[in-house]
Amino acid sequence: MSTRITTEILGELPNLSSVSTSSTLSTSWIRGGDGLIGFGKYKSMKVSGSKRFADAAQWWRNEISQFEIHNNVHGSGTGPILFTSFSFLEDEVSELVIPEIIIGRKAGKSWITWIGDSHQPEISTRILNQQSLNISWGEGSVSESEWKNRVSQAVKKIKKGELEKVVLARDISALTSDEIDLQTLIQRLENEYPSTWVFLVENLIGATPELLVRLSKSLVTSRVLAGTIRKTGDEGNDLALAAKLAKSSKDLEEHEYAVRSVADALAPFCSSTNVPEAPFVLHLSNVMHLATDVTGVVNDSATPVDMFTVIKALHPSAAVCGTPTDEARNLINNIEGMNRGRYAGPVGWIDARGDGEVGIALRCGQLDSTKKSMRLFAGCGIVAGSNPDDELSESQAKLLPMRTALATL
Repeated sequence: MSTRITTEILGELPNLSSVSTSSTLSTSWIRGGDGLIGFGKYKSMKVSGSKRFADAAQWWRNEISQFEIHNNVHGSGTGPILFTSFSFLEDEVSELVIPEIIIGRKAGKSWITWIGDSHQPEISTRILNQQSLNISWGEGSVSESEWKNRVSQAVKKIKKGELEKVVLARDISALTSDEIDLQTLIQRLENEYPSTWVFLVENLIGATPELLVRLSKSLVTSRVLAGTIRKTGDEGNDLALAAKLAKSSKDLEEHEYAVRSVADALAPFCSSTNVPEAPFVLHLSNVMHLATDVTGVVNDSATPVDMFTVIKALHPSAAVCGTPTDEARNLINNIEGMNRGRYAGPVGWIDARGDGEVGIALRCGQLDSTKKSMRLFAGCGIVAGSNPDDELSESQAKLLPMRTALATL
């Protein structure tokens, strides 16, 4: 028996992060006030192993086949939506969620999708609350001094020619006496970092600046970030730092590896690709990155290319793993000293047509089941010219969005 799913136009909405329903917030993908936010869970699924992307695709196709879809809006992101959060390594658990209610907004148009035969759910606006948390910060899996030692180990291996680049990550812990309110945290991240994608899937929450892939009809886009410098807050000084970043041989080398890995991964699926000759500097609230938008036109073939196939080809990119991939992944396993879980894995949404947006789970934290403890993650690209003290400083800058958001709840 099929399940009815309905999509209707809504009136004018405020920012998505302030919208509420009678169901609990479960998922989000918001940038600059637009995107998708989900409430409740219709179904969820865990996948793992070397076939996790194919298994996720099959499960989603099976679920779509059981829907009786009444979509009066049409367009990318309307109708039934699957939110995905894949693990960095294949043997860890990946999460799939189909919300009961999805509210979307794009270019001034808003819509609501709900599952079941009931009338359109009521929605309300939630005022941003100031939650006062007493947070105690702790070291993560590896101390700062030991992490710097591991960066030094990686640099030595790179200089010996064993690999070109590796991304080493670290974590810290946040403990509170009260439960962390996820919707307040999402509102805070959206307000403070509007140019990032604010995501939530199964208690993994963050504000990522990196889009792994967007597929809209036949156009595929990937935003590559690699090469970072911390802002000072002084506009003139930051402009000078941006110019320094754009000319930094160390950062340009790191960026080139990341762009090359994405372009090579997309090439088999595209009849044409466009890779700009030089990156631009992306200004965020606390850091600046070298950034390149790689675009392509998907091949017009008898076998349609779906998001899951493209995600599998792109992950892990050099931006979160290294170059060559296998050597970098082995070094991460040997010296990083922590379990990444879904950090640095693909996270985002896919609709029933196969369109979607999937980023890389960066600038994020994993909340535990009590909602009183969170692991925060940050990673740095290590190349021959890397300095351990500078890399530690960069990791601290990358931890700042989540630290600040938690501290100001």
